[in-house]
Amino acid sequence: MHFTGETTVGAIVAEDFRTAAVFHEFGIDFCCGGRRTLAEACRERNMEPEAVLTALTRSCSVPGIVPRFDEWSPETLIGYIVGTHHAYVKQALPVLIAHTRKLAEAHGGRHPELRDVAELTRQIAAEMSSHMIKEEQILFPYIAAAAEAVERGKPAPVGPFGSIENPIAMMEAEHDAAGDAVASIRALTGGYVPPADGCATYRIALQELEAFERDLHTHVHLETNILFPKARRLVQFQRA
Repeated sequence: MHFTGETTVGAIVAEDFRTAAVFHEFGIDFCCGGRRTLAEACRERNMEPEAVLTALTRSCSVPGIVPRFDEWSPETLIGYIVGTHHAYVKQALPVLIAHTRKLAEAHGGRHPELRDVAELTRQIAAEMSSHMIKEEQILFPYIAAAAEAVERGKPAPVGPFGSIENPIAMMEAEHDAAGDAVASIRALTGGYVPPADGCATYRIALQELEAFERDLHTHVHLETNILFPKARRLVQFQRA
């Protein structure tokens, strides 16, 4: 794929997942902000698109096996999202809640922003838990059933939510909320950089928060930029 300033950020990552690392490096949101063109994303960050394009081109020249998520079936993609990213979130968030609460208690006097970090982490955990239940029990099974119907040449089942745009819009709004909360944590912690008086637990907790942010970006990208467009096309196919 030939990337230009008018290519959307989400399309770039969907075409070659190696570019995700470049966007992480430049602080460009490729999940919730995936519909922006590269030029728009760079303008928001006061960056020159040419520098990012050079880094993107370089990343695509690195040899190795690149997962082609956009070529996966909806069923395969759902299984990967649930087994990899939902599983990670369920495992990581209780640890993050405990560690950020401990940081706020131990270091909140000198670093009051840690209380906000702990509260944001608690909110993310509550919202993501509800979010994943809705996906696993309602939206994902419907998408899988619609995909099976298309494969068999049958009409898509009628969803319990009316248009598929309704649950997708809800999921994307919740993605945005989680992304905004994680971005606030990044800002509060100065890009996950521990202060001079930060203990080992402090450093580890920030590393865990940064790892969670990276996983969330990939998680949301797979849903917003790949799975949900596939689901829309399935429904359009049935209407046609």
